[in-house]
Amino acid sequence: MSSVRIGPSGWSYDSWQGDFYPDWLPKARRLEYVGRHFSAVEVNGSFYSLLSAKTWDKYGRETPESFRFAVKGSRFITHNKQLGDVRGPLANFLASGLLLLGKKLDVILWQFPARRAVDPERLDAFVRLLPGDTNAAAALAGEHDDRVDDPVTSADSNHRIRHAVELRHPDDLTAERVGALRDAGIALVFSHASDWPYVEEVTAGFIYLRLHGAPKTYASRYPPPELRRWAARLERWRAGEEPDDAERITDGKPPPRKGRDAYVFFDNDSEGHAPHDARRLMELVDE
Repeated sequence: MSSVRIGPSGWSYDSWQGDFYPDWLPKARRLEYVGRHFSAVEVNGSFYSLLSAKTWDKYGRETPESFRFAVKGSRFITHNKQLGDVRGPLANFLASGLLLLGKKLDVILWQFPARRAVDPERLDAFVRLLPGDTNAAAALAGEHDDRVDDPVTSADSNHRIRHAVELRHPDDLTAERVGALRDAGIALVFSHASDWPYVEEVTAGFIYLRLHGAPKTYASRYPPPELRRWAARLERWRAGEEPDDAERITDGKPPPRKGRDAYVFFDNDSEGHAPHDARRLMELVDE
């Protein structure tokens, strides 16, 4: 049966202390606490720099066996290099220690900037580079350079790695881009915010929904009526269907499925709403 995994985007927020996190909880145990309350989390730190193998190993040890990570891809690849000549940086990213997560490494999220469009040819070449399983990731990780201090280039066992692409610039949200992602089996992120367009185009065998908050991006909470609406939409996607009012930009139907897994991450964390909204949505989905 298809699953819905819900959690926050990140967990290292001091403003959550005494609110979501108990006052007594040490900072070092925040991920452990998140792992007890949610089924998945987005790793934000990997977006800003290469994390160490020791850090990745720690993440894996602190979370339950059933827990899953969505790892944000390096902004050096998506923002600095703008997808130009990125085979080496991608190898470094994969070699940094992600494979130590084992089966908990579920999805890699590639977030692109809202201020400029992505070069279509570069994006097509990039998605062809992305490894579809841990064996392929390990092989590419073997091409790392000396920027990785303690490289990890092997996996204990082989399993699928999913990829999701968050496109925020209006020029990137086209029928051609939807078709290309669908052909590659890469999920187009349903990215809900007030600062960029929202699109619900199913391009893969799973759904990836990021709830950044609106009308104030990264800050606004989702009140109960809105959470009930998201729960209803998730039920349709989970069943392999679409909402009747799906916000699409193409006429083509996604490939039929008996069901689709869904990942939902709340990024409205600046005022501490993310973990509370995530828990409320979990309750609604469970109902």
